[in-house]
Amino acid sequence: MISKKLDSIVARVMGVSPSEISDQSGPETIEKWDSFNGYVLLDEIETEFGIKFSLDEAINIKNVGDIKRMLKDHDVVLE
Repeated sequence: MISKKLDSIVARVMGVSPSEISDQSGPETIEKWDSFNGYVLLDEIETEFGIKFSLDEAINIKNVGDIKRMLKDHDVVLE
């Protein structure tokens, strides 16, 4: 299940439990979500799903919900 896979990637990079991840999770709700870990997160997601975010896309990602929308834009099917 891709949504669970995304949650586990976010949890691993940000050092939180997957159960703490929601569409609203972002820098305001996860202490370790800073610019560096945000970059690491995007790199991990791109590698896992075989996609590449544009600079504009990367700049506009503010939370997990945004990441899910961007994945859909790249034809990644979220279950």
